[in-house]
Amino acid sequence: MTELVSEDFLKTAVELLVRLVESAGAVIIFIGAAIAFIRFLDAAVRHRHEPHRFVAVRLGLGRYLALGLEFQLASDVLRTAVAPTLREIGELAAVAAIRTALNYFLGKEIKEEQEQLAAERKDPDPSAPPP
Repeated sequence: MTELVSEDFLKTAVELLVRLVESAGAVIIFIGAAIAFIRFLDAAVRHRHEPHRFVAVRLGLGRYLALGLEFQLASDVLRTAVAPTLREIGELAAVAAIRTALNYFLGKEIKEEQEQLAAERKDPDPSAPPP
């Protein structure tokens, strides 16, 4: 019985997809870093006495990093989609565990900082006397 698609062709096609998804993840992270840098400069120059501005920059960057990491993980999963070796599966498991842990802690930090920002907006200066 002849193969519908050869394994070599499939590997080549998947490798192209892996590079595209990896590139998308890298572009997302780069764009997020560039936007965060511009927002940081704005906060540092115009709003240096408003610490919540810096937290907002970190939150924005964190979102881009989390999304970029998801794309990188997707490319790793794709890489092992065609006839993976035991070694490749082990490497994927290690990389997936590291990226998942990074994403978890990044998400946790984003949530905590969002809560902190929300609390600061409700009560901007708790030591100030009431009006």
